[in-house]
Amino acid sequence: MAEVKNSGPAPGGGWTRFVTARPRLSLLVALVITALSVLAGSGVADRMGSGGFEDPDAESTYATQVLEREFPASQPNLLLLVNAREDGVDDPAVAAEARRLAERLDAEEGVGGIGSYWGTASPALRSEDGRQAVIVARVEGDEKAAGEILERIAPDYRGTHGPVEVSVGGQLAVQHEMQTVVEEDLLRAELIALPVTLVLLVMVFGSAVAALLPLGIGIVAILGTNAVLRGLTELTDVSVFAQNLTTALGLGLAIDYALFVVRRFREELARGADTRTAVGTTLRTAGRTVLFSALTVAASLAAMLVFPQYFLRSFAYAGIAVVLLAAAAALVLLPAALMLLGERVNALDLRRLFKRHGRTAEGADQEGREPEAREPGVGWARTATLVMRRAPVFAVVTTAGLVLLGLPFLGAKFGTVDDRQLPATAESRVVQDELRDGFPGSPGGGITVLAEGRATPAEYAGYRERIAALDGIVRVDGPVTSGTGAAAHAYFTVIPEGEGVGDTAQRVVGELRAATAPFDTSVTGVAAVLVDSKDAIGDRLPWAGAIIVVVTLLLVFLLTGSVLIPIQAVVLNGLSLTAMFGAVVWVFQEGHLSGFLGFTPTGDIETTLPVLMFCVAFGLSMDYGVFLISRIKEEYDETGDHDHAVRFGLRRTGGLITAAAVILAVVMVAIGTSRVTNTKMLGLGIALAVLVDAMVIRSLLVPAVMKLTGRLTWWAPGPLRRFHDRFGVSEGGGATKAPTAAPEVTEASERAEPSERADEGARDKESVGR
Repeated sequence: MAEVKNSGPAPGGGWTRFVTARPRLSLLVALVITALSVLAGSGVADRMGSGGFEDPDAESTYATQVLEREFPASQPNLLLLVNAREDGVDDPAVAAEARRLAERLDAEEGVGGIGSYWGTASPALRSEDGRQAVIVARVEGDEKAAGEILERIAPDYRGTHGPVEVSVGGQLAVQHEMQTVVEEDLLRAELIALPVTLVLLVMVFGSAVAALLPLGIGIVAILGTNAVLRGLTELTDVSVFAQNLTTALGLGLAIDYALFVVRRFREELARGADTRTAVGTTLRTAGRTVLFSALTVAASLAAMLVFPQYFLRSFAYAGIAVVLLAAAAALVLLPAALMLLGERVNALDLRRLFKRHGRTAEGADQEGREPEAREPGVGWARTATLVMRRAPVFAVVTTAGLVLLGLPFLGAKFGTVDDRQLPATAESRVVQDELRDGFPGSPGGGITVLAEGRATPAEYAGYRERIAALDGIVRVDGPVTSGTGAAAHAYFTVIPEGEGVGDTAQRVVGELRAATAPFDTSVTGVAAVLVDSKDAIGDRLPWAGAIIVVVTLLLVFLLTGSVLIPIQAVVLNGLSLTAMFGAVVWVFQEGHLSGFLGFTPTGDIETTLPVLMFCVAFGLSMDYGVFLISRIKEEYDETGDHDHAVRFGLRRTGGLITAAAVILAVVMVAIGTSRVTNTKMLGLGIALAVLVDAMVIRSLLVPAVMKLTGRLTWWAPGPLRRFHDRFGVSEGGGATKAPTAAPEVTEASERAEPSERADEGARDKESVGR
């Protein structure tokens, strides 16, 4: 196979010359950096946390910190569930063994705040049938330190001890087990996604060589991001869940960008360009699109930085890093590889294995290209023609259908993460289920009111009576006091009716905070944390939305020079998310398909998840939108024919966007096989969003809306037009093809097969897989 010579300088300026000057050196440097990333990113999961859902500046966080310092026993994070079987927890032998376990636990380094049914006789620590009781403790330190202590001591307590069977539970055990499950599930997802993705890429490109390029870019982006996250763990808290986004976006976006770049490179080769010219044209056209796409996705993810919860901020760290690394790899490493490969990018065409009997390579040229009679994108051209001919019908029906799919989200209820995120067989989940079903109260505490400052016993008693009289309260325990005078502290434990984070509990939190007291009070507990988290998200949500909208409008305007297209992009992207949000409520909140998908519905969805899913899905939608709009803009600049440009853009990118969406959906579905409900919701929800965006929004709604807006689509007032002329960037002027006159669009030409269109004949001589 002969390779096209790299004659002459590459067109396109300094960046192209820099990228193509020493391709072997570029790849060698990339290999060294990737190897260093593997070393730097090793063990990153062990340094991550599984919490981060609370607002660090909230009242509940402050109260929790004071209680941990002054009353460790009031904030137990470790529970030993002691099962006495038939003997009952009051049997002398059972009681003696339980006390021995409690004393042993109290002697462990880093463990304090020991309490038990056998030491306090509290009915809340004993099951209603008398066969189970609990020992509670507080493991000190941050998430990492406490987790290490748990790993060290748990095996010594788990299992049979004389007449009792002990299981380990509590918030710390739940978080630790969740972190372990997430790591295991992520490895399984990668083992599923990588081979399936490679098969799909081979189907898209045909060439095994071309298929390996996007996969390689994705792996480089993932490894680089793991190194970045490892560095961030030295500076701040990072959630282990962010690794799921790293894998998904690292593979998904890197493959998107590489698909776009490789396909454009193959187009230029098919038009007769030499390798260096094809790379230069590709960077000037598809490369600019990739850059704008990466900026829009990064802006959507950066909006999560305005929220105080480190769970959300972690996804911003991981997302921004992986997007920028994917774009950098696609714009630096990939062109270098293409420079070295040249025409060999089409080598190892595996599609020949599946050709019908009698069809061999005779119909293809020596480079493995398909015969010109088989025009690419015919189906997408027909779809565009049909949609534009009935644009009002498609616009109204499609919009109404998407809105209808999103209606269940109007009934969304927001909750917090608990043990039911784990599979039903997880030990810490089993312990919490026993406590939930068999104990009269919550051994981990209900709502806790911290009292600070000087107070008399009478004042404490009067306050207790006032809050006990509030509606929805089962009982009030306390006060438990510490210190004297101005340094005095006390706390009350309030047990509300119903679920610990239910509507009643959240209402009681507000009433406790509004209640008058002769001392300073702060309220904490799971319900208070949820209330504060919802308030923090609600306060900052407008800022996050403004960041996404303003940056999107600006970047799309710089790409297109149009006022209307950026507005269309924001509105249509929002519509593309309706199905995802409706499905989240219908499936995960209401529990439909829970048996099939293998999770336990709780009647609500975690408060931060919709924010995360919106930012990620909106960014991915913009990714596909930029691909389509940029190609339409390029053709419109060359021909001045709006309708033709829309058809041409969909024809050239429809198959590409759909292939990219299917590949990303496969990755997200692999993530969605996780046994942790939130990760399952994230993966499956975003998979649905990207498929709806590619197959409904880009294929039907965009051409319909652009047909309705006509040439007005490209309008901008004079000042903005001059601004774009000076600062804007677009894909125009790069293709190595013979110039053609703007086609005259008639009803007959719209019905014609694309292969019969004289004005498009020169454009469609490409050798790329669909």
